[in-house]
Amino acid sequence: MQQPLWTPSAERVAASRMDTLRRFVNDRHGLQLADYPALHAWSVEQREAFWQTIVDFFEVRFHTPAERVLREGRAMPDAQWFPGATLNFAEHLLRRRDGHPALVAIAEDGSREQLSYAQLAAHVAGLQRALRDAGVGIGDRVAAFMPNTWQTVVGMLATASLGAAWSSCSPDFGTQGVIDRFGQIEPKVLIAAAGYRYAGRNLDLTGKLGEILQQLPTLQQLVLVPYANADVHATDCKSAASTTLWQDFYQPGGAPQFTPVAFEQPLYVLYSSGTTGVPKCIVHGTGGTLLQHLKELGLHTDLGATDTLFYYTTCGWMMWNWLVSGLALGATLVLYDGSPLHPEPTRLIDLIDAEDISIFGTSAKFIAALEKAGVKPRESHRLTQLKTVLSTGSPLAHESFEYVYRDVKADICLSSISGGTDIVSCFALGNPTLPVWRGELQCKGLGMDVQVWDEHGQPVHGDKGELVCARHFPSMPVGFWNDADGEKFRAAYFDTFPGVWAHGDYAEETVHGGLVIHGRSDAVLNPGGVRIGTAEIYRQVEKVPQVLESIAIGQDWQGDVRVVLFVRLREELTLDDALRDEICRIIRANTTPRHVPARIVQVADIPRTISGKIVELAVRNIVHGRQVNNTDALANPQALELYRDLPELRR
Repeated sequence: MQQPLWTPSAERVAASRMDTLRRFVNDRHGLQLADYPALHAWSVEQREAFWQTIVDFFEVRFHTPAERVLREGRAMPDAQWFPGATLNFAEHLLRRRDGHPALVAIAEDGSREQLSYAQLAAHVAGLQRALRDAGVGIGDRVAAFMPNTWQTVVGMLATASLGAAWSSCSPDFGTQGVIDRFGQIEPKVLIAAAGYRYAGRNLDLTGKLGEILQQLPTLQQLVLVPYANADVHATDCKSAASTTLWQDFYQPGGAPQFTPVAFEQPLYVLYSSGTTGVPKCIVHGTGGTLLQHLKELGLHTDLGATDTLFYYTTCGWMMWNWLVSGLALGATLVLYDGSPLHPEPTRLIDLIDAEDISIFGTSAKFIAALEKAGVKPRESHRLTQLKTVLSTGSPLAHESFEYVYRDVKADICLSSISGGTDIVSCFALGNPTLPVWRGELQCKGLGMDVQVWDEHGQPVHGDKGELVCARHFPSMPVGFWNDADGEKFRAAYFDTFPGVWAHGDYAEETVHGGLVIHGRSDAVLNPGGVRIGTAEIYRQVEKVPQVLESIAIGQDWQGDVRVVLFVRLREELTLDDALRDEICRIIRANTTPRHVPARIVQVADIPRTISGKIVELAVRNIVHGRQVNNTDALANPQALELYRDLPELRR
């Protein structure tokens, strides 16, 4: 019988904020909710009481009180959360003002900068004044083309303090990728790095910036951050906008002021990947983002004021926005800019010891890469403070769960989490009060009516189907930018099941109340009419030591669909019949004959988005001779050519 990989001690459960909330709810409402399943059921059935509880439990400050918690129409998307309420997002992230470390920014070259909460507030106050003088106010957009460092966080907080909306791209985006995003939202101010570091190289961004600036005609102010290009001058970037170096644009000092805005006032503009067309500009509201992040970080992650939180992310991925909200819990955030594997695969593990990181966030791909590289942190590092590991970006393989508990640390909560840019948060995630089961996300998020439905819109348990959220939740996007009638927004999430959010994940609910994500619905393979999630195949290929990574697609073939698996092997290895047979044997032994690829092809590289997600749809389009738009959304667009007109796929 399967046993959990980890079970929290009674002491850890009792000390968790999640259990404190359960007792708080019981006392307030005269209930006897005994455990998390009971708490979750209550949070969904009594959504208004639950979200008011989050407001009170985390002491959210409304400048103007709400008329009510929820004004709801008959079907999604038709809801107003906390109508009439006003608040400020940055105010909640800057409640702490002492000498405790707020941000520790570490660059790939080892340089380290630290800001206390008091210093952070002083920088935000100074930049706020400068942005206000530049004309930034409620509803304006401030964009950032920045690495993950402290200046980026200061920029976001100053922007939000004024009631303006923040949007960011990382420096590894292609020129057209940045223009496709910022060109749509027409920022008033752009904060941009003049250079950045990656994999041992210093990369000059002034040429790329020049091309971007030509396509932003409404830009009024460019703030140039030297960063890895210390000798840059304001005159190095040609723009009709006023250009000032970061250090000359403002002087830190004083206390920031906070402009109250409506609960649904745009806070962030995030972007879809853009691999199937021009990226969608997803607008997230102030209040919904704050409440959801307080819930997820404070309860599901058990983040507190004595914790140090790290997440490996760029500013172009929603995990950056999620990470920064850790300031609302008074925690120390460690920011890292650079390659996670340079100069050694242990680079980020070294940080855990050096900075006493207690909550370490990364991607499933990184965990798999550590195992493939033979890294065993349990033997080489102290990891004294580490209590939680978070993984997202793609489903975490069963074998990666085992690797973490075997070779990283036995007594930690390993939380695979899933949600996305669309909701700037999670549908399923971790829980410090629950066991960790191999291959499973621990639980559905509080207040989220997450279900798995079949094609007829009926809930299924223990079978695969579409991940949906059947009722309104506060972090649902306000909408898409330049989508006045909401047509594109409704088509993106509510066409599959009218009035219900369909997230596009192919998932399964487990007997433990957790979830397994089997891949994206639009990448599901369909040989002989049987639906197969790509993650089911990847999970098995992970077991083959010769294979570094893989990508699977369905190829239209003779009136049906056949499974094609592409593999990237270790250096100097060649795919031969013996290795093909071994891959097929492992897949067949652990899944079904229909999962076994009809073709296995060796490739030198696998295309990924800049946030590290493999792009099955783009590869499928190339294999079928179709156009792939906006390849600037990819970290390695040249890799797509490896899949074009392959002779192995003509027979």
